Amino acid sequence: MVRQTKDFNKTSMKLEAPLRIVETAFLASTASLIWFINFYFPLGPLLRIFFPVPIALVYLRWGKRAAWMAAVTCGLLLSVLMGPVRSVLFVMPFAFMGVLLGATWNRRVPWIVSITLGALLGTIGVFFRVWLMSVLSNEDLWIYVINQVTDFIEWIFLRLGILANPSVFFIQVGAIALILVNNFIYLFTVHIAAWLLLDRLGNPIPRPPRWVQVIMDYEE
Repeated sequence: MVRQTKDFNKTSMKLEAPLRIVETAFLASTASLIWFINFYFPLGPLLRIFFPVPIALVYLRWGKRAAWMAAVTCGLLLSVLMGPVRSVLFVMPFAFMGVLLGATWNRRVPWIVSITLGALLGTIGVFFRVWLMSVLSNEDLWIYVINQVTDFIEWIFLRLGILANPSVFFIQVGAIALILVNNFIYLFTVHIAAWLLLDRLGNPIPRPPRWVQVIMDYEE
C-alpha cells in the first residue's frame, strides 16, 4: 500500500512538471499578446486592465518561481516581437506588478494592502518610463508632464476663484499625487476584474470589502 502511494506521488509529480511549464508559457504568451494588441490596436482602458493578471494567475497556480519565469518569458517574447525598449516598458511595471499581485493574493492580504503596493510600483513605473523615454529622445519629458499638471492646477484655481499662481513645489507635489491617484484607481479596477474573472477559473483572490460586493451586487 505504501509502495503504491509512493508510485502514485511520483506519477503525479511527473505529470505536474510539464503542466506547469505549459501553463506558464501559455499565460506568459497571453500577457504578451494583450500588450501587443493594445499597443497597435488600442481599445481604451479595456485591455490595459488585464496586463498583470495572467502573471498573477501563474503565481496563484504554480508559485513564485513560475511567476518570475513567466515575467522573464514575457520580456524575451516582446523583445523579439516589438524590440527591447517596448519590452522593457511592459516588464516595468506590469510584469513585476503581476508577480507582486500574485504574491499578495496568494498570502490573502486585504485589498487595501495589495492595491497600495501595486499603486506604488505603478508610480515608480511611470517615473521609470519618463526617464527611459527622456534618455532615448534626448528631451526632458518630465517638463511636459509638469506643463500638463500646471494647466490643470491653474484651471482648478480659476474655478475656485483663487487669484494666485501655484508654486513650483506645489506643482511637483500635485504631479506626483495625480500619478499616484491614477495608479490607485487602476489597481482597484484590476482587482475588480481579477476578482470576477479568477473566481470563475477556480483561483479566487481575497474577498473585497463588503461595500464593493454590495455595489457589484455580488454574493458569495
